[in-house]
Amino acid sequence: MPSSHRPSARAVRHSLLWAASLLIVLPAALIAQSVPPALESPAAGPPQTGPNGEKLAGMPKFHNPAPYDIDDHSGFTQIFDGKSFIGWDADPTIWRVEKGIMVGEILEGKPKGNNYIVYRGDKTRDFDLKLQMKIEKGGGGGIQYRSLTGVPWGRLQPEGQPPYDLKFMMTGPQADFWFPVTAKTADNTGQWYSENTMQGILAYRGQVTEALPGQTNRLVANIGDIRALGGYVNVNEWNDYEVIARGGVMMHIMNGQLMAIFIDDNKDSVNNQPGLIGFEIESQPCKISVRDIWLRSFD
Repeated sequence: MPSSHRPSARAVRHSLLWAASLLIVLPAALIAQSVPPALESPAAGPPQTGPNGEKLAGMPKFHNPAPYDIDDHSGFTQIFDGKSFIGWDADPTIWRVEKGIMVGEILEGKPKGNNYIVYRGDKTRDFDLKLQMKIEKGGGGGIQYRSLTGVPWGRLQPEGQPPYDLKFMMTGPQADFWFPVTAKTADNTGQWYSENTMQGILAYRGQVTEALPGQTNRLVANIGDIRALGGYVNVNEWNDYEVIARGGVMMHIMNGQLMAIFIDDNKDSVNNQPGLIGFEIESQPCKISVRDIWLRSFD
């Protein structure tokens, strides 16, 4: 063979290594994807032996997840002790502790404008928040999260009221909750709303919406009919309310029923920053009661 066509020693070594690699058979355990033990399903049958003597676990026997349980508090911290507002900022003319319950109340004929009770014990971005909540008499409010205080307020106080005290005013994402004074206010419960910004409602109840960088939100999917989902809301009674926030995904769940999801894919968005948790009361007359407040942070 002419020297010009002779393979180099380096090329020969590369070819031999490539050929040898074809003969290597990795154990099945290294090929299979590892799964956390808690997520493994039981095998549908006993292990089997493969044609080359390898152990095959067989296919899993499918099973349903553990049932919904608002009282499952594994990894959670209770952030309201039911006795005091330690860790919270609140206007004492509106908020009080009553028989282990956090109560906010605005009396008929005595308008106060928007008001918030603020949890100062933590700023969190990725979390699960579980609680029980009810609204009576009228009005509304909701759950603030990833929110700020001290931001100038975009609406005027009712006539005759002093300027807003900004340490009690929260700006940011809200899981809405309204008394069904009208069909419209009833439809607000569960939606994704941005308090004190020009974003407004970015996911109505029953919607999954997404905002890509530089774009407005768009409908991705429907969860259900806005009016029909209102049937899951207990009027004048306690409601389980859960907010799940992971990265740009924010989910609102009431009584085990998904109500709204907003996905903000702009990593620099104000909606994607760590912030404060709190509760709002709005309009009059209105009484908001909150208890069993549990937080699990993943930050």
